[in-house]
Amino acid sequence: MNCRIFLLPLVVWVPAVWMLAASSPAEAQQSSGSDRPNILFIMSDDHTAQAVGAYATLLKEIDPTPNIDTLAAEGICFDNAFCTNAICTPSRACIITGQYDHINGVFDLNGKIKGPDQMLPIAMRKAGYQTAMIGKWHLKEEPNYDYYKVLPGQGKYFDTEFRIQGDKDWPKNTVAYPGSHSTDVITDAALDWLKNQRDPSKPFFMSHHYKAPHDYFESNPRYDDYLADVDIPEPKSLWELPETWGSIATRGYRDELTRHIGTSIGRRNLRRSYAEDLPKQFPNEFKWDFNDPNLSDDQIKRMAYQAYLKKYLRCVKGVDENLKRLFDYLKAEDLFDNTLIVYTGDQGFWLGEKDFQDKRWAYDPSERMPFIVRYPKAIPAGIRSDAIIENVDFPAMLLDFAGAEVPASVQGQSFRRICETGKEPEDWKQATYYRYWMHMAHHDNPGEMAIRTKTHKLIYFYGCNYEGGDQTPPAWELYDLVKDPEELNNVYDDPRYVEVRDQLKSQFAELRQAVGDDGSHYPACEEVVQEFWDYDDADRKKAIEISADFRQRREAQLKKKKK
Repeated sequence: MNCRIFLLPLVVWVPAVWMLAASSPAEAQQSSGSDRPNILFIMSDDHTAQAVGAYATLLKEIDPTPNIDTLAAEGICFDNAFCTNAICTPSRACIITGQYDHINGVFDLNGKIKGPDQMLPIAMRKAGYQTAMIGKWHLKEEPNYDYYKVLPGQGKYFDTEFRIQGDKDWPKNTVAYPGSHSTDVITDAALDWLKNQRDPSKPFFMSHHYKAPHDYFESNPRYDDYLADVDIPEPKSLWELPETWGSIATRGYRDELTRHIGTSIGRRNLRRSYAEDLPKQFPNEFKWDFNDPNLSDDQIKRMAYQAYLKKYLRCVKGVDENLKRLFDYLKAEDLFDNTLIVYTGDQGFWLGEKDFQDKRWAYDPSERMPFIVRYPKAIPAGIRSDAIIENVDFPAMLLDFAGAEVPASVQGQSFRRICETGKEPEDWKQATYYRYWMHMAHHDNPGEMAIRTKTHKLIYFYGCNYEGGDQTPPAWELYDLVKDPEELNNVYDDPRYVEVRDQLKSQFAELRQAVGDDGSHYPACEEVVQEFWDYDDADRKKAIEISADFRQRREAQLKKKKK
């Protein structure tokens, strides 16, 4: 049923939490001297918190990240850092603009940020910083940095090519490194810039972005033996999910869509799985026959999971060891302790939990990001914070440490005080806003939005594309993160959670308005969002009809493909 939600007045906490950030001239003056830190912002593609030793639980003993762990031990580690859209290009757009995707215009992988809108390097340059961008870029337009050396699009793991500055117009100036591996050569490029092109009279701001460990994972051959004889621990949810998990949006009516929603590790998803993809992508490495009737579903899933995790963790190991090369140089040049070093991923990533692959979902494995900051001149060693931060906040924090002005266009807030004290201000935000727009693209994830607090997560699967079409069944899911941190028990219809649910729904509506996701970007999509917001009996009945219709359409598509 239709329910208009944007006429609600904002409650008091919204302006306090979501006000636009802007550093005062006095604050900028205090930080404008020679004590300003260099800033090294390191981001690895798809490196999830579950695969960082400072966070890991299941993979703790395997820990492929001792150098990243050292950063955490010598600085602050954020346990509640989240992306606002778990996909590569939108996440990067949030970080370079300090804006949510519906404001900066990058909703999906086709988005781009034009040079004048690349707020972060522009603001750093205005503050007197020398700027460099090295590695994965993925924002299509020419980087507005003093120096850049970036991968074309997604880039290749081997025989790496870069787009560089030169006599020709962007993106025609290129350089190639035959025989190279991207993680090594990206580090080489950063070291070359630091050694030969850095201006010692200025502080530097370097964006240092690895392709690894993006799917499909290809590590340097020197890591082929790493974990070769190790059985990687398996998450329990890889094998079984309780009936309380999910909803008609993620399972279909009476589970009729479990083989069509969310790409899988094993054979579950009929369109795409690692069990089928790995032998296709790496025929010399994996010899199993996906369709072999002598192999059970469990056997196929186990082989695919072990291969998937080992390939992923080998890429992570390569990143960690290359960071040691970078850190060793900074130490040798007496730059390490005067450099604010950030380590993060562009979003989370699924490592077999719930038999999912990739990212995109609003659930924690893909919404949560690792976020570590080291700067011993201002940040105490070995502290952790459970303060909620989002990727739109990252640039405000970096600019604050640089003593730079934070433009009024930035929606995020600086959390410098949290970095320096480990304490959360009383007026700090208490919820994240999440929206994934790429309905059923690539990895069969429905369109969804969510609000997450420290104690609960409310997800709304509205289930349609930008034009309101290709519908999947809409539904709501509510998880009690205190009792159920793995998000296995949907309590949306539990009578004991009615009050919490209704409060979160109201807060969610207000948060949408506060961050500017007012439905004007794609009105036809918004009509569907509004139609099922109440989720009354009529809405639920229609969801059952949509579930059956989608199953029939998907099965027809698969049948046509086989022909």
